[in-house]
Amino acid sequence: MREIIFDTETTGLDNREDRVIEIGGVELENQFPTGRSIHIYINPGDRKVHPDALAVHGITDEFLKDKPSFADVAEEILEFFGDARWVAHNATFDMGFVNAEFERLGLPPVAGDRVTDTLALARRKHPMGPNSLDALCRRYGIDNSHRTRHGALLDSELLAEVYIEMIGGRQAALGLVTSQVGGVAADADDAPILVIQRERRLQVRLTEADLAAHAALISKIGAKAIWAKYGG
Repeated sequence: MREIIFDTETTGLDNREDRVIEIGGVELENQFPTGRSIHIYINPGDRKVHPDALAVHGITDEFLKDKPSFADVAEEILEFFGDARWVAHNATFDMGFVNAEFERLGLPPVAGDRVTDTLALARRKHPMGPNSLDALCRRYGIDNSHRTRHGALLDSELLAEVYIEMIGGRQAALGLVTSQVGGVAADADDAPILVIQRERRLQVRLTEADLAAHAALISKIGAKAIWAKYGG
């Protein structure tokens, strides 16, 4: 399964008037990063960056002057995402802006059933919160000390790590370990198991008092005590 963990930065909060000025995304294949990514700054035309948005991401009108328009990069974005799932934190916000940009160009919107909202996932998994990206990084021990401002690619990279933790991707990897059998990689379930016996049994560390207390416990439980079967 292919997924793109992505984020956008915008000129403001109203997708009817404001525009996307940055998009970043990283590719996952079967819940593992592939190393492929996308990162584009976008000229919003006549729309200026709102001061409140500028305080969040620090992207200025001057910086965006020589950047391509959304129309110039729409094909590149669609080609990178392809048939993958779109995964974002508070996806309603990001998809609202992306689909508004597509609509302006006469392109079809991304269907809701192709979108995963990690904020909704986090709220189900951690109902007491908090569930901001920074809070989830702290919860899962992910270093976000270099995140002084929002940035689409950096936030995508951090969210990818959070998402993998939330869905148990790292634990799932334990079942995919392979070993070499006769020079050929084999699944862990098919690999031979080597059992090594100790040359000498470990010394018993139980005291007489411990043994007496244990015997009393077995006597109290009766014949159904499992120790009676294996205690010898």
